[in-house]
Amino acid sequence: MQRQVVFDTETTGMNDSGGPIYQGHRVIEIGCVEVIDRKLTGRTYHVYINPQQKIDDEAIEVHGITDEFVLDKPLFHQIADDFLAFIDGAELVAHNAQFDISFLDHELSMLPQARPKCADICSVTDSLLVARRGEYNGREVQLAGSKPLPARKNLDALSDYYGVDRSSRTYHGALLDAELLAEVFLKMTGGQNKLNLIHGQDGEEQGLGVRRLAAERPPLAVVFASDEEQGLHQERLELVEKKGGSCLWRKL
Repeated sequence: MQRQVVFDTETTGMNDSGGPIYQGHRVIEIGCVEVIDRKLTGRTYHVYINPQQKIDDEAIEVHGITDEFVLDKPLFHQIADDFLAFIDGAELVAHNAQFDISFLDHELSMLPQARPKCADICSVTDSLLVARRGEYNGREVQLAGSKPLPARKNLDALSDYYGVDRSSRTYHGALLDAELLAEVFLKMTGGQNKLNLIHGQDGEEQGLGVRRLAAERPPLAVVFASDEEQGLHQERLELVEKKGGSCLWRKL
């Protein structure tokens, strides 16, 4: 079983001094989405946190979370164990993961009782690096039709590229962004495995159990699509083009 937790955070602001990303700022929202064997389970973890300090005006313009809103929310130490229990043993996936992990590890380091860092109990995957490198665990990233990935690899650009609806996204929010990223990441990493066939001395492909079909085998039956199936196929191609995809089938 492969368990992944796609997550995002919102914070009181960003450090502009060139020091650690988290310097002078705190986490105010965590949103997590569970994926098991490449399927969304519907299980989530979502919490707002009182940072016990002012939220920068620039940050409020991005996520819409105000000082008044988080005033009655729990402190980080009150939610830390529940958060760690949710992510324990999973592959953590975040867009620009260094940002989120840096903040979370800093919060964990300030707790009165020692807690593990995120990478101590999870593996971490940066979906931004996956998009930039065009590869994930030996797989080439899945392209939308024949179109190359967009030059900008932020979540908005990738959502549009893969046809993930973000119309309800007025502000950046940790849970909403985690849900968007989960859909994008599953589409982006759904490509064909590289075969990497190794040829043996006898010319046979080794290592993947590939075998050649006998030349004297009976001819394979050819089954043609019905008129109804042909019509449904054309409707699907039209939908792909409507969403901005490129239909190689029609070009050929």
